[in-house]
Parts: sequence; C-alpha cells; structure tokens
Amino acid sequence: MKKTDLLIGFFIGLVSTFTGAYLFLKIKTNYDLIDDFNLLRIEGILGKVFVLGAILNIAVFYILLKKNKEMMARGVILATIILALSTLFI
Repeated sequence: MKKTDLLIGFFIGLVSTFTGAYLFLKIKTNYDLIDDFNLLRIEGILGKVFVLGAILNIAVFYILLKKNKEMMARGVILATIILALSTLFI
C-alpha cells in the first residue's frame, strides 16, 4: 500500500509540474509546450520552464498533507527532486 501511494504521488508530482509549465507558457509567453519543445531546449529555457511549473507542486504537497496522505506527499517531493536533477542535464 505504501509503495503504491509513493508511486501515485510521484505521478501526481509529474503531472502537476507539466500542467504548471503548460499553464505558464500559455499565460505568459507565445510558446506552446507541445509544439515548441525543441525550440525551448535549443534556447536553453526548457529547464527554467519546468522549474516554474514545479511551483504548482507546493500546493499539491500541502493539499496531500492536509488529507493525511504523507506517502503521496513524499512522492510529490521525489518527483520534484528528480525533475530538479534532470533540469541540470537538459
């Protein structure tokens, strides 16, 4: 049960990061995440966009803590750490 909760929290963290990045690009820029993925990578701002998208993970983390889903909240933190480390190599 606990391992599945961690895995569910990890996927929730990934989905919320990509959702946050997509919303940021839609609201603040003329880029579209799906169509201009390579352009964002070439310009060197893809990692920055995903870091801004990870801000949404803070809200998801606190919502999960309020609902006493500690293992899912740990999964969200794990997803955030893995995304942060992967932005170093993008």
